[in-house]
Amino acid sequence: MEIKPVSNRLFALIVLYDMHTTYFGNAIDGISDKDAHQRLNTKANHIAWISGSLVQGRYELANLLGLDLKQTAHELFANFKGIQDDETYPALADFKKDWEKITPILREKLMQVTEEQLDKILEFPDMSFPLFEMISFTIYREANCIGQIALWRRLLNYDAMKYM
Repeated sequence: MEIKPVSNRLFALIVLYDMHTTYFGNAIDGISDKDAHQRLNTKANHIAWISGSLVQGRYELANLLGLDLKQTAHELFANFKGIQDDETYPALADFKKDWEKITPILREKLMQVTEEQLDKILEFPDMSFPLFEMISFTIYREANCIGQIALWRRLLNYDAMKYM
């Protein structure tokens, strides 16, 4: 079997993907499930929602690449559903378990994406763009969400997120 190198366009994104894989676990490390639901009298998304949304992003991207997989809390995040004030979200350990399940599967799919696939136009209501842009956005959004969780850590008096 011929092993093809990853697309040049995806190389840096996969490096970031791998970094985010570790950073997510570090970001939620030690946070209680009670604190994960804290919003500190704001309308900001709490850690539990941000975590589930992050996991959902990897599952959605995997599905765009031909898989049919769902995270455990899929219904809470399906169709880009925002935070629900009256909902108790799953434990962070559950999100981490789903993250660890999808991560190697999606990484393998990303390593196999062809240049032609990257140029494929995805059609959504009111918008369309190439698969490459969706992959780029998803990985960019991961950094954003992990940064939000890192900020919440400090606001909730946890130690700063570890990068190693």
